Amino acid sequence: MRNATQIFLLMVATLAAYGREVETLEQLKARVEAARGDEKIKICLEIAEQQVEAANKNFNDGNVEAAHAAVDEVAVYAEKARDAAIASGRRLKDCEISARKMSRRLSDIKRTVAFEDQPVIEKAVRRLEDVRTDLLAQMFSKDKKKK
Repeated sequence: MRNATQIFLLMVATLAAYGREVETLEQLKARVEAARGDEKIKICLEIAEQQVEAANKNFNDGNVEAAHAAVDEVAVYAEKARDAAIASGRRLKDCEISARKMSRRLSDIKRTVAFEDQPVIEKAVRRLEDVRTDLLAQMFSKDKKKK
């Protein structure tokens, strides 16, 4: 958890240094539908990554319903990123790495929550692993079109 927090704080500090505001989750969600290609992939992954930490915070705060919704959105936006990456043929590796990190983080969170909350997280982890499998299959398929 420390690494993720440190990385997040470093990203915030870096963006602030460039004089750019960090977009809220609602702003990112509003932009995602109009975005295309690389931008859509980046936005979807950013939303999913933010939702992982929002789920953790909500579980810790006892807000289980909001945590479940955040966990579900992690998988939804990771799947949107996967679909955009496969459609464009770009950022496949970035998307796979991000899905792997989110899957591991959710698995870590799963160990800290109540037993009855674990199936929701496990379902999201399985969906993220399906995302990874699809991306890896696309990256290493022999039927790829050669450039």
